[in-house]
Parts: sequence; structure tokens; C-alpha cells
Amino acid sequence: MTEDQLIALFADNILWLLITIVVLLMVFRGLKIVPQSEQYVIERFGRLHKVLGPGINLIVPFLDVVAHRISILERQLPSASQDAITRDNVLVKVETSVFYRILNPEKTVYRIRDVDGAIGTTVTGIVRSEIGKMDLDEVQANRDELIATIKKWVKDAVDDWGIDVTRAEILDVDLDQATRDAMLQQLNAERARRASVTEAEGQKRAIELQAEGELYAAEQAAKARRVEADAEAYATSVVARAIADNGLEAAQYQVALKQVESLKTLGEGSGSQTVIVPAQAIEAFGNAFNMLKGRG
Repeated sequence: MTEDQLIALFADNILWLLITIVVLLMVFRGLKIVPQSEQYVIERFGRLHKVLGPGINLIVPFLDVVAHRISILERQLPSASQDAITRDNVLVKVETSVFYRILNPEKTVYRIRDVDGAIGTTVTGIVRSEIGKMDLDEVQANRDELIATIKKWVKDAVDDWGIDVTRAEILDVDLDQATRDAMLQQLNAERARRASVTEAEGQKRAIELQAEGELYAAEQAAKARRVEADAEAYATSVVARAIADNGLEAAQYQVALKQVESLKTLGEGSGSQTVIVPAQAIEAFGNAFNMLKGRG
């Protein structure tokens, strides 16, 4: 092989080597593998061309350039504290935290420079505005409603930036020491008032129960007297009916019966004793005996 042939062969090899290098470089520059958690913003001649999603993508080498690599993972803003004044003129310090994701990188990179700072400023303004519409008690009691409102307004505000606010949290609502002392005094006063009311209601209930007991006792006593009166009235009516049916004889019979029973009781007394009975009594007993005999 002559020297000219060697030079021509070497030149051909160099050419093929250069072609291979160029092809490999173009493949390397034109083939883009995008991770699952990112998106690439492609510019052509300094202008937005397209956005590459996760996976294998092809671009035109040397014309298309990866201008921005944007993470689409959910992000958390650093916790921030801002002062706000409630509707009843109480100064509170609210600590908030916001979570967001970038949905449209082409909007985010070309419409806003500092995403975290812009969202933080937006949150501060919305928190102060919403708390200014509420009293302190409402801020404490309606925290979930306040969080939902803040999330809604922040989400609407950052929608033009291609951002989605996934969560908004109020971590703490802090008060100054003077307000805390005043609230503590109010709480103690309210507890004392409730204790007094409870004690008064207990005394009232005790008096009511006592009165109900006395009323019940009086009603039962009245019922007993009524039953006794009914019994006496019944006995009287029986005697009156007997007198009406049998005349005076029935009455004399009852008197004689009582006299005999009394004499029997007197005779059954203990010890030796002498019973002196008047003649009129003996006559009465005789009459009673005759009546009893007649009854028998």
C-alpha cells in the first residue's frame, strides 16, 4: 500500500469518526429522559417551545434547549407568622403553613420569579383580610372554616401562575399577654357565675321538693280524715236507719247491751271486791235482760 493510499484511508477513517461523533452528539443532545418528579421547559431561539413530561423525549439538537427543570412534587412553604387585628380590635399573631404543587411550569417560570415569596405575600394579605372580618371568639371557634376560606382565596390568587394550593393550615393563633390576662379574668368570672347559678338552682330544687313532700303529706292526711269521716257517717246512718226501722226499742236495746257489757267487765276485775248497784240500775238491767231474752 502506497503512502497516498494510507493517507486516503486515514482521512476516510477520520471522516467516519467525525460523523460518528456528530451523530452521537446529536443523539445525546436530542434525547432527553425526564424523571417522574420533574418536567422540562424547552426553549427554541429563546422562546417557549414545549414542556417535556416524564419519560423519553426527543428535541432538535442545538435548536432546542432545556431552559428550566421544574419539580412537580408537592412543596411546603416555610411556616410564617403575621400580625392581624380582629374585628373587635384584638391583635393576634397567626402562624400559617401552605402546601402547593406546580401544575403548569410554563406559567410558573414566565409569570412569576419568586414563587415561595409570592405565595407567602398572598397568604399574609388574605389572612389579615379574613381575620379582620371576625371577632376573636370566632377566630378560635371557626378555625376550620377560616382555613377553608384562606385556601380558597389563595388558590384563586395563584391560579394564573400554574400553581395548585393543596393544603393551608393555621398552626397557631397567639395573643399578647394583656389580652391573655383579660381572657383569663373573664373565664374565671364566667366559671364563678355558672357555679352560683348551679348552687341557686340546687337550692330552688330542694325547696320545691320539700314543698312537694309537705303537700303530699297534707293530701294523705286529708284523705285519711275523709275516710274516717265517711266511716263515722256510715255508722251514724246505720244507727239512724235501725232507729227508723225499729223505733225506740232498737235504741234501748243498744243501751241495755252496753250496760250489760260494762257490768261484765266490772265483775271480771282482779281481787275480792263488792259491787253496789242502785235499785234503778237493777231495774234497768232487768229490762235489758228481758230485751236481750226477747232478742234471743
